[in-house]
Amino acid sequence: MQTSSNELVDLETRFWQSMVDEDTDTALSMLDEPALMVSAHGAMKFDHDQYRQMAEHGDKVVKSFQLSDMTVVFPTEQTAVLTYTVKQSVAARDGSDASDQEMADSSVWTHKDGAWRCVMHTETPVDAQPH
Repeated sequence: MQTSSNELVDLETRFWQSMVDEDTDTALSMLDEPALMVSAHGAMKFDHDQYRQMAEHGDKVVKSFQLSDMTVVFPTEQTAVLTYTVKQSVAARDGSDASDQEMADSSVWTHKDGAWRCVMHTETPVDAQPH
């Protein structure tokens, strides 16, 4: 199996677009079950039903995104790890309180049953202050 880095970048971009479009079914088709996430809210494990609940009824929605500095590594033919920076605009579900954020993200994708699925995602706020 030969998978290109571009294929994984396209999948990651498609997943982000599914959040902007509020297209939960597309997101679920790309998520492994269970999946893991680590963010400012802590570490969590979730199944497809729990993702649907978060995506369709959570407090915040992603309004736009821009991915940059994409790096893809294949530790095995069935595993891909992506790291990148994302500039995202997030708002309350009702459209108020929009804010722009810059995050350092990573995703782990696994290839099984003929398709790539995201099994883990992390996001960490980027410190805008010089060191």
